[in-house]
Amino acid sequence: METKKDSNAKYLVPLIIVMALMFFWNLSRNINDVLIPHLKRACQLTDFQSSLVQSAFFGAYFIVALPAGWYIQKKGYRMGMITGLLVAAFGAFLFYPAAETRIYPFFLMALFVMAAGFAILEVTASPYVAKLGSPEGASSRLSMAAAIGSVGATIAPALAALLFLHEVDVPQSTIDAFSPAQLETFLSGEADLVKPPYLILGGILVVIALVVVFIQLPKIEDEQGGDKKRLVDIFKFKHTLYGVGAEFFYVGAEVGIVSFIIRYAKWFNIPELTEQKSAQFITAFMGLVLLGRLLGVYILKRFKPQNVLAFCSISAFVMVTLAILTNGYFSLACLSVVGFFTSIIYPIIFSLSMADLKEYTKTGSSVFLLGIVGGAIVPPMMGYISDTIGIKFSFIIPLICYVYLLFFAVKGHKVKIS
Repeated sequence: METKKDSNAKYLVPLIIVMALMFFWNLSRNINDVLIPHLKRACQLTDFQSSLVQSAFFGAYFIVALPAGWYIQKKGYRMGMITGLLVAAFGAFLFYPAAETRIYPFFLMALFVMAAGFAILEVTASPYVAKLGSPEGASSRLSMAAAIGSVGATIAPALAALLFLHEVDVPQSTIDAFSPAQLETFLSGEADLVKPPYLILGGILVVIALVVVFIQLPKIEDEQGGDKKRLVDIFKFKHTLYGVGAEFFYVGAEVGIVSFIIRYAKWFNIPELTEQKSAQFITAFMGLVLLGRLLGVYILKRFKPQNVLAFCSISAFVMVTLAILTNGYFSLACLSVVGFFTSIIYPIIFSLSMADLKEYTKTGSSVFLLGIVGGAIVPPMMGYISDTIGIKFSFIIPLICYVYLLFFAVKGHKVKIS
């Protein structure tokens, strides 16, 4: 007879593997915030063009999420992990030829492939963690996994800044003065900086895939029957559809803000504020996200989630408004503080969107994931505004996002079935 201690020991290694995956995909995702200004220089891009980094990454999540769910249903969690790891590793390895050619669409393709692998992993990992052990411990396991993922997200900008950005910025006037041969050498050197990090990342993912292949992972059987509903059935749940919009605007606002923090900092022309130092504001943003999630466990036990969402939406709106109206370090600090107020928005909008779905819950959660496409659409919108009107005006887009989230908190979350 298997004891509780034996059961916990059996699940320990699989949990460590899955949490390692969460660490690395959050690390990779948040490296993009520093990759944007780096590729902007290496490939001589506009703000709009450089923001397509996020479109490639989050667009892959949008396209792959539902097929990944179907694939895992047929092949199982173990094959889902192996496939996701190998696809993500292949995408990471594509950075080498992309850097060799310095063709920007090649970089975007590498990011898309890597993100497709991570999408498969993300669809696989959360339900797998929830089922690895007793049902009553599922929430704590998921919370721990999310915290480990947040650690990866927090250290990513600082690590990427050291790898991709210069300690002393190279002025644009210096670049403009290069001869064609000097410019080619400089830009090739900039592109080459991405090769070692992504080759190492790809190698790590391959090693983890081999571990998953050769170790015996517990086979998790999903509950049978019941919950197999058509996607179109979810349209009768208006609060769920509003929730998909909330996910769109939440992800879009967060990704948009962190994507432009370094570019915004450089716009102030503060001599000592280099790109590498500017990345610290992204690190602060992610660190405050982690802090907010830890405090959120306590906060959400004491207050109604819709009230917390309204407060967080208003606070984020105020912080972005202050960032637009002020300048320098204070303006950048306001953007970093947004991370604290948006840290617990995701679990709130997810739980409110899934309310009273009953046998439609799995279908609803699949549709809800499609809202992540906000991360692919909002940054290019901000980039276009930055190029045409000015970078300060680009932050009006996140303001619109937080107005929608306030609407969802006040009215949109109320259950209405048509």
